[in-house]
Amino acid sequence: MTAIVVGTGYVGRRFLDRQETGRAVGLSRTVIEARQALHTLDLDRDETLPIELPESYSLLYTAPPAPGRDTDLRLERLLRMLDPAPRRFVYISTTGVYGDCGGDRVSEERPVNPQSGRARLRVAAEQAAAAWCDRHGVRLVILRVPGIYGPGRLGVERIRTGAANIREADANPGNRIHVDDLVRCCEAALAETTAAGIYNVDDGDHRSATWFANEVARQCGLDEPPVISREQAEREFSPMRLSFLGESRRIDATKMRDVLGVMPRYADAADGIAASLKRD
Repeated sequence: MTAIVVGTGYVGRRFLDRQETGRAVGLSRTVIEARQALHTLDLDRDETLPIELPESYSLLYTAPPAPGRDTDLRLERLLRMLDPAPRRFVYISTTGVYGDCGGDRVSEERPVNPQSGRARLRVAAEQAAAAWCDRHGVRLVILRVPGIYGPGRLGVERIRTGAANIREADANPGNRIHVDDLVRCCEAALAETTAAGIYNVDDGDHRSATWFANEVARQCGLDEPPVISREQAEREFSPMRLSFLGESRRIDATKMRDVLGVMPRYADAADGIAASLKRD
């Protein structure tokens, strides 16, 4: 079954590059070099698709919501174009929908509690996708994803500038996934035998963002970044960075392993960092 990928950014492009030629089609706002067929689609403006949809296909949606809205107008615009509807719809969401959980382990059963504008938009998008899929008889899989890292996304330049991190004693648990493991989750979610539903995605390595930056520095032969207290960070960090660092939770990805069937290749983030540096 043909996979149509809407959004060919960091994740979408890597998904396309792993697929057999002719088995996937990418729709992207900008033209990039890719192994698969790629067509331009601007979800902020276009009202029709640049391709004719096949009778049987699946869809992977990785495009982020446009900021400054109460609903995801990009997703809503795309849904109006999908005729015929896909057999499966995989939506990439965020673990940010859970909000601050005080460091608790968080499974898919936990009610959402978004505490930022970005997270509230994701909840609205999840609900819109679920309602549309229910009306059209489409099997929906929602992947709730934490921080994504991989080649070119390790924060090396930030470390080189000497930007500070919160000291380890004040840091919250980390939640992350290597991009290659996330792509494998996308492939599993698109499989016809996979049960519809919500799946948390996480590598299970909950060492902090401070540890992660220090490990990147160590493997790159750089000095560890300076550290500051949480109180000082609240005065110096940007509001967006504080919103990421201010929420504490440990994502439980048992369902990803047991039902989706994906065991993370990089369950130890130090191994994922090493593999990413080899490909930079």
